[in-house]
Parts: sequence; structure tokens; C-alpha cells
Amino acid sequence: MHKTYYPKGVCSTKMDFDVENNKIHNLKVANGCNGNLKAISVLLEGQDIHEVKNKLKGIKCGFRDTSCPDQIAKALEEIEKDS
Repeated sequence: MHKTYYPKGVCSTKMDFDVENNKIHNLKVANGCNGNLKAISVLLEGQDIHEVKNKLKGIKCGFRDTSCPDQIAKALEEIEKDS
């Protein structure tokens, strides 16, 4: 299943990824902290969506109430609701 998510409250503007057998694949993030988001994409490749969601949920960026990792968790929550 392919998922496109439009994050809110962060610098990144779009997140695209695939989920196969509850595993994350091909995460691409538009805008935001380029190097950090590329690293996160590599680290999340093949990881279980439930574990990733639980690890990333609630992470904040500076003064913001959310972060790109937290927004990834929110995208994964949407997938869980749709399942």
C-alpha cells in the first residue's frame, strides 16, 4: 500500500512511503532537514510500523509541539485506522 501524508506544524511538506506486510519501505520526505530525514528514511526501511509509531510518537522539535518523526508516527496511525 502506498501512503502520501501531508505533515502539519513542521518544515517538511510531504511524506511518501509504502507499507508491505506492516513494514515501511521507500520513505521520501519533501523539505525539512534534508540530511536528518534521509537518515531517518534509511533507519526506518523494513521496520515494523507499530514499533516505529511507538518510538517516534510525541517527539518534539524545538519549541514546536510536533516534529517530522512525530508526523511520521501520525501517518502510521492513519494506516492503522484504515486497516
